[in-house]
Amino acid sequence: MVSCHDRILLDDWHAVADLEQLKSGAHLKTELFERVLKVSIQPNGMPAVTLCAEGRDLPVQVKYGFVWTSLGTPDRGIIDIPEALEADRYLVSGGSFPVKVSGLRVVENFLDMGHFPFVHTGWLGEEPHTEVAPYQVELTSDDEIIATECFFHQPVASPTADGGIEVEYKYRVYRPYIVALYKTNPLYPDRMDYIVLFIQPVGPESCVVHNMLCYIKEGMSEPDIRWFMQLIFAQDKPILENQIPRRLPLDPRAETPIRADKVAILYRRWLRDHDVNYGAIPAA
Repeated sequence: MVSCHDRILLDDWHAVADLEQLKSGAHLKTELFERVLKVSIQPNGMPAVTLCAEGRDLPVQVKYGFVWTSLGTPDRGIIDIPEALEADRYLVSGGSFPVKVSGLRVVENFLDMGHFPFVHTGWLGEEPHTEVAPYQVELTSDDEIIATECFFHQPVASPTADGGIEVEYKYRVYRPYIVALYKTNPLYPDRMDYIVLFIQPVGPESCVVHNMLCYIKEGMSEPDIRWFMQLIFAQDKPILENQIPRRLPLDPRAETPIRADKVAILYRRWLRDHDVNYGAIPAA
């Protein structure tokens, strides 16, 4: 039996492997909603995903350098990322990180600018620049959460940043376990770099965070982009794994919000409205 009963999750695509980790003839074992999967590359070079307990092949797609599958019947496609098709951008995998916390907690942490000065000191924030200025958040007609006009002073905003700058962020929650941000590119004021997390729900209190980076090439290199992402996530991981509880509470009274949390407040309400309970503590 699948312990997840949320149709919005089961009938969706989930990234389960970084294609660069797979070689022809080799395979890796992973889990999705507590079901063990085998991900392999067939002789024809195409990936296959097998549900180990049943020996059943699952649907497979390859997109953005990741292998995607579903335990149900997907009723919509993998998200579209136009930036990934732009020739002057690097499309870089920053790695796949196992984290002992609900993937919903990872999304909420990703949306939180308030932790920058305290968790990413000297990089994404520093004292006395600790205040999160008012920003805008909305639920779009496409049923996505968008936060705009997010500004924050950062001493090292990108791998090639030269001194602190005021960085603009835009956040986008596509699906319960997929979240992205756009941020100021130091060389192009009218364009933004892009980072997305494809979060694989391993269990209700564990996940694998696959990340993809679409950075404008000028002034950048792929190793620097990957290094910077891994540095930042290494700072986030111990904070995430010390969250109590490990699942995300959906009851509005469970944790006291502040003004800076309004995107997180909308995210939790959005999860409740879509009956997402896996990885969460449902509202009473």
